[in-house]
Amino acid sequence: MPKTNGTLGFFENVNRSFDRAARFLTYPEGLLKQVRTCNSVYTVHFPIKTQHGYEVISGWRVQHSHHKAPCKGGIRYAPEVSEHEVKALAALMTYKCALVDVPFGGAKGGVQIDPNRYTPDEIERITRRYTAELIKKNFIGPGVDVPAPDYGTGGREMAWIFDTYASFYPGQIDATACVTGKPITQGGIQGRVEATGRGVYFGLREACEQAEDMKRIGLSPGLADKTVIVQGLGNVGYHAAKFCREGGCRIVGIAEYEGGIYNPRGLDVDAVLAHRRETRSILDFPGAENIRPSSDTLERECDILIPAALENQITEANAPRIQAKIVAEAANGPVTAQAEDILSARGVWIIPDVYLNAGGVTVSYFEWLKNLSHVNLGRMGKRFEQSAFDRILHTVERLTDTWLPEAERRSIVHGADEIDLVNSGLEETMITAYHQIYEEWKGDARIPDLRTAAFISAMKKIAVSYMELGIFP
Repeated sequence: MPKTNGTLGFFENVNRSFDRAARFLTYPEGLLKQVRTCNSVYTVHFPIKTQHGYEVISGWRVQHSHHKAPCKGGIRYAPEVSEHEVKALAALMTYKCALVDVPFGGAKGGVQIDPNRYTPDEIERITRRYTAELIKKNFIGPGVDVPAPDYGTGGREMAWIFDTYASFYPGQIDATACVTGKPITQGGIQGRVEATGRGVYFGLREACEQAEDMKRIGLSPGLADKTVIVQGLGNVGYHAAKFCREGGCRIVGIAEYEGGIYNPRGLDVDAVLAHRRETRSILDFPGAENIRPSSDTLERECDILIPAALENQITEANAPRIQAKIVAEAANGPVTAQAEDILSARGVWIIPDVYLNAGGVTVSYFEWLKNLSHVNLGRMGKRFEQSAFDRILHTVERLTDTWLPEAERRSIVHGADEIDLVNSGLEETMITAYHQIYEEWKGDARIPDLRTAAFISAMKKIAVSYMELGIFP
């Protein structure tokens, strides 16, 4: 979608961030152009018979970068999906993967449907046909392009994609690695469902530990007692809110498409979710104030605002009224370029999407590795670790004549299983990536913000990959 009334589109917003970062790099113009350009765009149209009659379904798969193989990126089902949006999301995936040192090129897919209008059987037929179209053009495969869930899709759709791919390639030993975000029984990995939200928490926690930055915006270090508003109670928003609450934050506001709720004393996220399942709305939650329109919730008082819905939620129209001191971008592109300029001028600290929501692709990488190795994480070492810890603890107990209760002993000698390793790997990834970005930012006084620093860090890694391939000198 092109510019409208002077407002940049989603893809233009991403490229604007790229161009800002490019000013601080000395690579040849041709190399930077290669990094910036979408490599392949595939558009599909196919007929499906539904309860509404025959419909022609439109979809896209964009491979933004081939500097690493395979490409990686989710598939979005939404009525607003367009080629422009999918290109923007694919570009973000390229930079996101590079930032967290996941060896994938960026990709993204989209199908232009409202899933609420279709039965599960129709969704399955649409998903399988879309997958078949990708197979025809070699746009899916364990070493080619590996989709994952995104807005409007989940484990169910990923299982259908895997099954369709496997039926086209019977006997392919690595077929399960053609897609990630699958159910556990279909080769998925523990921790993938909550990975993006957990990654948001890890990234936000690390950012808030920086005392100098917190002092600059008038907050104390750490997450304890911070007030938070979350936009979106889907998978990412729910888990981000849940982990932040467990980390000491107070969730004071939640926004959904039907409206928002606000309670300065705090909201129980699980209770709100249960209320929504029962009433099909978060509105009228006991003890909370209803807010309409939903977007007004974002303007209420809080320390941290977590937009975890769709792009372009904070614009030049509402940015002057945002009261949060930190905007943590759990969604892709929730803050427009014009809004970012307004927020930055007001001293609001933005933790960018290209870093903060990378938890999903990080754990997808772990799932892909699990599928290629054909062994559950932790299976080979868990009992060995447990036995070694037990022997060490027994020696300490014997030498000190101090014997621990059995429950405490079991907790200490516990060997790492899959979920332990996944969460540990995700935490390490988010912490390491944050400090790489932070060093870029603090290492050059000209770099204005974390987003520019994140793009610089990512672009350096991608450029090095192209140079090592011999494509550029």
